Amino acid sequence: MSIIEQIDQKASQLPADLQAEVLTFIEFLEAKQAKKTFVSPASVPHLPNKRGAGKGLITYIADDFDAPLDDFKEYM
Repeated sequence: MSIIEQIDQKASQLPADLQAEVLTFIEFLEAKQAKKTFVSPASVPHLPNKRGAGKGLITYIADDFDAPLDDFKEYM
């Protein structure tokens, strides 16, 4: 017996509301499969790293940045 026949046999034994739920689940799987696209790393263009590209992005660092956190003082 094929998988389709097994699904048909089991689904036909369910009440109508559960059959509708099975149909909804199958439609969900179809939509999920349609969305699934694999992008190979070779197809993504490689951009060279530029040194200093993040310069100026950090505008503020607190004076106590290096100070231990109060939550971890009991472990020190």
